[in-house]
Amino acid sequence: MTEDFLSYYNLEDFLFGAVRNRFHKQRKLDAFDLFSIIVWKANRAKSKVAERLLQSHKPKNLDAVSEEFTRALFEAANAESRLIVAMKSWGFRLPMASAILTVLWPEDFTVYDIRACQQLGELNYGNFSNLGNINSAEQLWPKYLEYCDAVKKAVPQHPSLRDKDRFLWGRSAARQLVDDIARGFSKPAEPSRESPGPLVR
Repeated sequence: MTEDFLSYYNLEDFLFGAVRNRFHKQRKLDAFDLFSIIVWKANRAKSKVAERLLQSHKPKNLDAVSEEFTRALFEAANAESRLIVAMKSWGFRLPMASAILTVLWPEDFTVYDIRACQQLGELNYGNFSNLGNINSAEQLWPKYLEYCDAVKKAVPQHPSLRDKDRFLWGRSAARQLVDDIARGFSKPAEPSRESPGPLVR
């Protein structure tokens, strides 16, 4: 556990700074660092992720399992192999797998989530809402590359892939707040199946 709690308060900066640097130096992450990424992406999912990891890799504890998983990511040959390791070998779905990989390799990956998908659709850069339903990492990889390319094209004013994702997420969150205020925070008459719901990440 970090003792720099002021740094930990800004979790995203902590992840893309201290955690990423530690991973590339040590070639693995312990449970605290890995689950800090998981909490950042979807805090509600942390207990289910922990249960699944422990059940599928008995009798190890979370530190040992986290180190084994992240070491496998580090040793993978390329970006495609890393996504396959995360999804096929370790059972992560695309939203969480992409979040973990984005923290560790932000030049190669971007977070897949419904907010960015909605913004890409509104900007006429394609419909990627079904990617999360594809279980085969091998089949998913070329479609995920198309998603990354759409993110890059949608936000040309920012050079880094990470900032492009932040822009789309921020645009979605800001527009949701405007809509919520206009409705007085009452529920929509007909909730959309594509609604991003509460703010995460």
